[in-house]
Amino acid sequence: MLQIKNLHAKIEDGAEILKGINLQINPGEVHAIMGPNGAGKSTLASVIAGKEDYEVTEGEILFEGKNIVEDAPEERAHEGIFLSFQYPVEIPGVTVTNFIKAAINENRKAKGLENMSAKEMLAMVKENSEKLNIKREFLNRSLNQGFSGGEKKRNEVFQMMMLNPKLAILDETDSGLDIDALRIVADGVNSFRKEGNAVLLITHYQRLLDYIEPDFVHVLADGKIIKTGDKSLALELEEKGYDWLLN
Repeated sequence: MLQIKNLHAKIEDGAEILKGINLQINPGEVHAIMGPNGAGKSTLASVIAGKEDYEVTEGEILFEGKNIVEDAPEERAHEGIFLSFQYPVEIPGVTVTNFIKAAINENRKAKGLENMSAKEMLAMVKENSEKLNIKREFLNRSLNQGFSGGEKKRNEVFQMMMLNPKLAILDETDSGLDIDALRIVADGVNSFRKEGNAVLLITHYQRLLDYIEPDFVHVLADGKIIKTGDKSLALELEEKGYDWLLN
């Protein structure tokens, strides 16, 4: 599904951050990326999604066989790539429900489909909001305005479930969550996990991986993946930290 080859990227007019990333994600897989602060984890997520603050200077990002390096962020979204932001933006006056409705219908329009019917939309909203323990009044609030950190993260996972992308990139979705909220969000991610899609989790902490079991764990440091393993690698990092890999 996703193949990254020798990816180098920098922030516009700035220093190089990604220094030769190689990564392959197949349908049905969950990959976790861990690493110290400043390693390039969030940059990698942003570059895959096409955020314009970054410039790819070398390498390829192949999504379903197509090099998407030159594609705009909205084109990548229409192709099936979803990014949950580390710091979601507030949009006053636009409710959670209306935002989701607009996003779904824009995706459908890009595929030449008609807008989703109100009946089908309401059924999807009901099903997915119940999975995440989201109440109706929450759906009528302005997007992210006045939301707690946990509410923002839960809403990002709700958007993911509604949009049903092929590749979901979750950037520190566990940040700011208490144990109960973490379980709910993890249950949502696990219910999204299917043979035909894939998940890329970016996290600082092993605790998220107690609830979402990854197929692969990668350690990113100084712009490169320096070690890959299974879930046991995350447990080892929790015990030893990163110094044993960096020295």
